[in-house]
Amino acid sequence: MAKIKTIDVNMGIFEMNDRCAEEVRQYNRANKTLMINMMASPGSGKTTTLLRTIRTLKESFGSACRIGVMEADIEASVDAQKMADAGVRTIQIHTGGECCMDASMTMQALREFKTDDLDLLFMENVGNLVCTAEQDTGADLNVEILSIPEGDDKPLKYPLMFRVCQAVLVNKIDTRQYFDFNDELFVSRVKELNPSARIFFLSAKTGEGFQAWTDWIKENLSERT
Repeated sequence: MAKIKTIDVNMGIFEMNDRCAEEVRQYNRANKTLMINMMASPGSGKTTTLLRTIRTLKESFGSACRIGVMEADIEASVDAQKMADAGVRTIQIHTGGECCMDASMTMQALREFKTDDLDLLFMENVGNLVCTAEQDTGADLNVEILSIPEGDDKPLKYPLMFRVCQAVLVNKIDTRQYFDFNDELFVSRVKELNPSARIFFLSAKTGEGFQAWTDWIKENLSERT
């Protein structure tokens, strides 16, 4: 009988990524840059939400807050072009077929983008609710965007996503009359998974709810500086 060699691997599958993620956080801390990882499924309104978020922050800070965006996609540069057209400093990241960003990709993008002069850096991650929740990118804050049409049952179907996020944005509240979405039930489901998560109901189309959301960002920015 042929001999079989057994190798014990004592390193967790995400251990290398976790080490790199901590390096990303240290890099950003040294530069006093707050990094927010924006995650959502396709069609939830990530880019529109991000554009209005930046516009609202600029109305408060003016040029005092230097903001940049890393756009992550498997292919294409549509969202990065939208950011650039709006005057937002942007870099496009193509993941080469990968379904999400990981910490090593993030570090490479940070160095290429030269983010050391930014106060606030958003990452618009690849659109899905599975892989993005599994990989620590090194961001200081994770934010999930869910839209009213997607339904209030998403915390039951994708629990990890809601566990790893410090904030959850419920977008497209202007469509409430067309969809059966139970706000209280949704909040209770999120809080059961993550009691400390902040939940903001807003509309990227009308701007409703954005003041509370951007105030939360300002609080975190003040802690970084």
